[in-house]
Amino acid sequence: MWQGFFQIALTILIIIVITPFFGGYMARVYQGQTTLLDPVLDPVERIVYRLSGIQAWEDMTGWQYARAVLYSNAVMGLLIFLILMNQSWLPFNPTGLGTPTWDLALHTTISFVTNTNQQHYSGETTLSYFSQFAALGFLMFTSAATGLAVGIAFIRGLTGRPLGNFYVDLFRSITRILLPISIVGAIALISQGIPETLAGPVVVRTLENPDLQQAIALGPVAHFEIIKELGENGGGFFGINSAHPLENPNGFTNLIQIVGMVSIPSSLIYTYGVMVNNRKQAWLVYGMVLAIYIAFVGIVAISEHNGNPAVNALLGSQQPNLEGKEVRFGWAQSALFAVTTTATMCGAVNSMHDSFMPNGGFVQLSNMFLQIIWGGQGTGTAYLFAYLILAVFVTGLMVGRTPEFLGRKIEKREVVLTSFLILLVHPIAILIPAAITMAFPEQLAGISNPGFHGLSQVIYEYTSAAANNGSGFEGLGDATLWWNLSASFSLLVGRYIPIIALLLLADNVSRKQPVPMTSGTLRTDTGLFTGVTAGIILIMGALTFFPVLALGPIAEAFQVFGG
Repeated sequence: MWQGFFQIALTILIIIVITPFFGGYMARVYQGQTTLLDPVLDPVERIVYRLSGIQAWEDMTGWQYARAVLYSNAVMGLLIFLILMNQSWLPFNPTGLGTPTWDLALHTTISFVTNTNQQHYSGETTLSYFSQFAALGFLMFTSAATGLAVGIAFIRGLTGRPLGNFYVDLFRSITRILLPISIVGAIALISQGIPETLAGPVVVRTLENPDLQQAIALGPVAHFEIIKELGENGGGFFGINSAHPLENPNGFTNLIQIVGMVSIPSSLIYTYGVMVNNRKQAWLVYGMVLAIYIAFVGIVAISEHNGNPAVNALLGSQQPNLEGKEVRFGWAQSALFAVTTTATMCGAVNSMHDSFMPNGGFVQLSNMFLQIIWGGQGTGTAYLFAYLILAVFVTGLMVGRTPEFLGRKIEKREVVLTSFLILLVHPIAILIPAAITMAFPEQLAGISNPGFHGLSQVIYEYTSAAANNGSGFEGLGDATLWWNLSASFSLLVGRYIPIIALLLLADNVSRKQPVPMTSGTLRTDTGLFTGVTAGIILIMGALTFFPVLALGPIAEAFQVFGG
């Protein structure tokens, strides 16, 4: 038991240690300061801007930034859709895979362009190498960079500076952050036995029966795997994702993947502190998020260690819940991975989330409902500070102080945009399609587990889509026309409407005249205000989604534990 918790504590300590270094580096990148890669990349950057006609020195308004995001993502999405629909005759298809159905190709394209990577297919049996690395691998970089750009633009707006140029932020996110780390990470993964090859499957004779043969799928996996985690993409090269031994063979690769998926969103909080020149507030917010994260990890880890009481009673001893888990990871690393992947909106899995105890399902859903622990690539950080704006307004009303954030007044328009972003968009993208699906359970739902867990399966799928996460309670029959199209609705609404609202909110704040701090100003860099913010985050998340939590994992917990 204690060995498992020691592994968890050591991983969290590594994440904390790298935060100021990585966060400071990202602050230098986005503030145009000198980095080690500049001598090599600056000339390339200038050539790209000149050939593409990008006016790198021109700042964008909120609407211009949003349009650039939408236009670029639409063009990329169309290109990738065409690749998927023509993969049967495109190169690097050693097993001769055919073309997926149009609805599956559409869902897959939307899922990857939105940084969600929700998969209604099994990778090695559906998509060719070319589709995987040239189409989906390309989107793993651009979708993650899009989220980073939006998050940085939001931080700039809060400080009163122009939002910047989307194309410059996109390019620098890829060349200064995602690509260099991915190269190093891919080499580390290759050293651990993860394949990186264009050769077809290897046919071997089985150990159990030498007369039988087995085809072992290979592919260009290592580079796909590292950006999958670093970019919080989550889509697996193989059907069972990071539970597959050729995606995640041992404890060291598992550590790389956990640290990879949380390193950028955790460090971005420190980046915020540098850019607004208030590291104290950044560390307070970081501590708030870290405390919730540790609590959630503890809940799931203890629950999985204690196991299922019915199974324990049958065996006559306490056994951890290892259903749906790889023995090489065990209950501790499976619990840590599950909480981290839903906290960061990554969506990769090294165990089957459907097999976790009800406490695990509760935490995984709660992470995706809140979207700020640690949150999605870039956008999660923006969500977090949008909550701070809402907390400033609510607290200011309670104590009779002027609602101000970073020296700028919080007024009606900011509150409307923040409330719309936090309280309306996410529930709409989840609850409306889920209600339609549950109204026709036999025709649409595809539930494999009846009762409370079946409801959780449906809610989880739409929550995962709307939160740009991508993981699922597998067992759900989601490879259908209904699921592909309805989940696509949640993917689009959950991604682009919040991005537009965040950019408009940042643009509006950036245009406000700064006001001097007085005795009536509510300070936001105190422990008390941070605690109030944590309360507002948890209360709003609980109030909005408590009914589905009560009918899903909470009711299932009472059923399993005999409450």
